[in-house]
Amino acid sequence: MLVLGVDPGSRITGYGLVEKQNNDIIYVDSGLIRSSNKTPFYKRIHKIFETMVEIMGHYHPQEMAIEDLFYAKNIQSSLKLGHARGAVLIAAVQCGIPIFEYTPLEIKKSVVGYGRADKEQVRSMVRVILRFKGDLTLDTSDALATAICHVNWSKFESV
Repeated sequence: MLVLGVDPGSRITGYGLVEKQNNDIIYVDSGLIRSSNKTPFYKRIHKIFETMVEIMGHYHPQEMAIEDLFYAKNIQSSLKLGHARGAVLIAAVQCGIPIFEYTPLEIKKSVVGYGRADKEQVRSMVRVILRFKGDLTLDTSDALATAICHVNWSKFESV
């Protein structure tokens, strides 16, 4: 099973693909969708949508996992994050990919074993789980953690 994990953001959206093979989780690819602060917001959202459609069309993941919205003190940031999530969700629907949503707490608990883990702890565990030797940005490691979380949860759902 090939899973696409997404860490949405209006300036930087991280994505990561992992494949479950027997009892192993294998790294496939990861990257960032970046936009400048100078780019109009609506163009940033459109770029996220178009790039996600390209990624989905290239890899054909069976399922997509995305971080669910969480409460933020800054309403403006929450709204922008919601728009970015919406662009990713619409891309998945257009491509016919089932969507699974996980809270940050569920993702961290699944990958690190502790729901209040910081981003560095998540990145370290993603490297260990995937036997990844290279550099990972925090956004790509969060996206890969989301995909790993889904693989871990899907083990229990299929029992």
